[in-house]
Amino acid sequence: MHDRDAAPDLQTVLDALDDADCRDFVQALEEPMTAGELSEACDVPRSTTYRKLDLLTDASLVEEVTEVRADGHHRSRYRVAFEEIRMRRDEDGELVVRIRRPEPEERGPEERLADIWSEVRRET
Repeated sequence: MHDRDAAPDLQTVLDALDDADCRDFVQALEEPMTAGELSEACDVPRSTTYRKLDLLTDASLVEEVTEVRADGHHRSRYRVAFEEIRMRRDEDGELVVRIRRPEPEERGPEERLADIWSEVRRET
């Protein structure tokens, strides 16, 4: 469970971006997809897909959202959680990463509902 506004750890972001499968996932996620859909689209075994998605979510580059379905069988989908990544040196000379997120108003009502439902699931 990650705070979407928190600054991610630089090494975690670099590790995710250094992984070819992770980069392929980010490119494939033009629309939210399930792990199975990503696995198939990128020709990556499903067990590997889950590990790579964990790496991406730890880096705050991808987020898991719950797709609320009328039949009660909700499912997780993954979407890209950034628009831009910047790295710079701070006043102490340390490298820091900043991630620019999509503006909330850019998300449609279905995405906002999925965000709310995902947050409820995290808190329970």
